[in-house]
Amino acid sequence: MRIVTFLLLFFTLTFSAEPLSGQIFPRKRPGRKDLEKEIVRLKKSIDSLRTELENNTIPLSDTTSVYDTINPGSLSFFDSEDFLDPHISTDSLLNIYYVQKALSLENTISVNLDSTVFTSDIPDSVFIERLKAINSFIPLPYNNVIKNHIIYYTQKIPNKIDLILGLSHYYLPMFEEILDMYDLPKELKIMAIIESALNPRAASRVGAKGIWQFMYRTALQYNLKINSYVDERLDPEAATHAAAKYLKDAYTIFGDWSLAIASYNCGAGNVNKAIRRAGSRDFWTIYPYLPRETRGYVPSFVAAIYALNYYKDHNITPRNISMPAHVDTFLIHKPLHFGQVAELTGLSKEEIGDLNPQYVKEIIPGSPEGMILRVPFNYTTAFVNAESQMYGYKDSLFFGTKVVEETVSQSQRNSVTHRVKSGETMSRIAVKYGVRLSDLQAWNGVKSRIHPGQRLIIYTSRPVKNQSSSGSVKSASPPATKRSGGYIYYTVKKGDTLWDISRKFEGVTLNEIMKLNGLTKKSKIHPGAKIRIKPA
Repeated sequence: MRIVTFLLLFFTLTFSAEPLSGQIFPRKRPGRKDLEKEIVRLKKSIDSLRTELENNTIPLSDTTSVYDTINPGSLSFFDSEDFLDPHISTDSLLNIYYVQKALSLENTISVNLDSTVFTSDIPDSVFIERLKAINSFIPLPYNNVIKNHIIYYTQKIPNKIDLILGLSHYYLPMFEEILDMYDLPKELKIMAIIESALNPRAASRVGAKGIWQFMYRTALQYNLKINSYVDERLDPEAATHAAAKYLKDAYTIFGDWSLAIASYNCGAGNVNKAIRRAGSRDFWTIYPYLPRETRGYVPSFVAAIYALNYYKDHNITPRNISMPAHVDTFLIHKPLHFGQVAELTGLSKEEIGDLNPQYVKEIIPGSPEGMILRVPFNYTTAFVNAESQMYGYKDSLFFGTKVVEETVSQSQRNSVTHRVKSGETMSRIAVKYGVRLSDLQAWNGVKSRIHPGQRLIIYTSRPVKNQSSSGSVKSASPPATKRSGGYIYYTVKKGDTLWDISRKFEGVTLNEIMKLNGLTKKSKIHPGAKIRIKPA
């Protein structure tokens, strides 16, 4: 079907009497030799596309879901210099350059690097030599697009870059250590700069959150905890582990770091679609076919690495950010309020929140395995001395009955897919399932505009029910699985891919499935085969 469509499109564009310019003029009828040449060229193109389809382990679908992506949609950069303020919504540094709406700068100029060209007194040869001198496992190419991004990073927003450089002293060593655990290139730490400008509380307009900008469902897929009191997307350490797993999976799919990095923004589905349309797996060849907000992702990655290494050459001085040089970690097994810690140790609630942003209501709910609390090392002794009396200190003030009763773990909720019917609104659907409207919006990356037939994911404590295509309610059909010896055995269905299967099981990644089953990215799976899965 794809080949037929391709042929129809080609002949329409090639032999139409009306060219794309809109000017109508007679065109000479092609002769037999011309047609034979075109047929040969088309056959080569078709063979190339068929080879690409057969060798690709991920289906090159024409449609993608919002859940294919970590941080979908066009974003905007923070408007204030003080982006540590939790009330300020910030977004991806990348999109300070690649915006689709006006970006307000000091000179109120709207910047779009698709059409804007910056100039610099620094010759191209210097930029090229500097990039070559950076010891990077990931290739750092140079062209006019990357030059534009480098100039913007180093010359147009020095009042933003100095803040990021100040925060990098605290966050980047942590990222490097975690990436090393997964045997990943340490340069990938730069992606957190692109995603959130190193703001752990960054929140995008489409619901992506945290220093690595995870969407709700992707976060659950990579085993991040989200409930009424904890959102581990905001925990820089936990989120970096999840990002590392995602990037390892992405590299397993594409075998190319530029493509894997691009997929972090727009999803594997969109990158595969661009590959199909371009007939190539080279990033710069598929560049025009990527979503507009994704095209600048790799150029921004290169520019951010450059800025991190050569900011001194551009007279940029890192801002002095008040973050502790060392922290100690405690495991909390019983509910504990930031106020209790603050009053008994002298540590302010603001400082506790900066080190523990994952606790969204200033409450550490505690758990049998222990919830992490980070405190500056110089407050360690005060915490240890006061811990025995801390849990009961003013507990009636900090923990009301309602607060205790509301502590319901999100992981204990069931997921249900709701297909929108004509006349339904987000508010009515939220009431129907007994969930908050804001949660429903965050889970699905939408505000209020929905349409009939649209599928919404809902996490509810009520019994799981699903909807059939006709709109009638029926019991949800779980994946075809069997448990044995501590493993889950999944029966492959027609159309399944390893990537699809990994997404059916919370906390299970593509790379883990491949390793456990002795598979590679070139392995083919067939309906009826059994895939062994280790539950998270």
